[in-house]
Amino acid sequence: MARILKEIEVNGKKLTALFDTGSTRSYIRERVAPSNRIVLKRPLRVGMGGKRREIKEVCIVEGEIEGLGFYFESCIIEDFGMVNGKELDIIIGATTMEEWEIRLDPKNESLDLSGLRRREFTEFKN
Repeated sequence: MARILKEIEVNGKKLTALFDTGSTRSYIRERVAPSNRIVLKRPLRVGMGGKRREIKEVCIVEGEIEGLGFYFESCIIEDFGMVNGKELDIIIGATTMEEWEIRLDPKNESLDLSGLRRREFTEFKN
């Protein structure tokens, strides 16, 4: 399966994001994370790229993809390394994609942003 990398804008900077349904949470590299950080009383431990990582801070990231705004909670991580020859800044996890109805099209290595374009959500039904 192809890895879907897209450029998103955060705080006026163009960042490389991996859209990863195998990751529940979203992550952002520490040096590009916004300053609205929350220090966790008890760090989270996650396995990522064959390594155990400790998450000590989270933040809310407001981003834009193809001119469409969205926001998400993100765990701050020191570094990811390279993916497909590009330095990775953000991992957009399944929870964020589900919330904003972002769907992957692995065959065409693209994103279906029709849910994000619609910007209309049903919270509950009676």
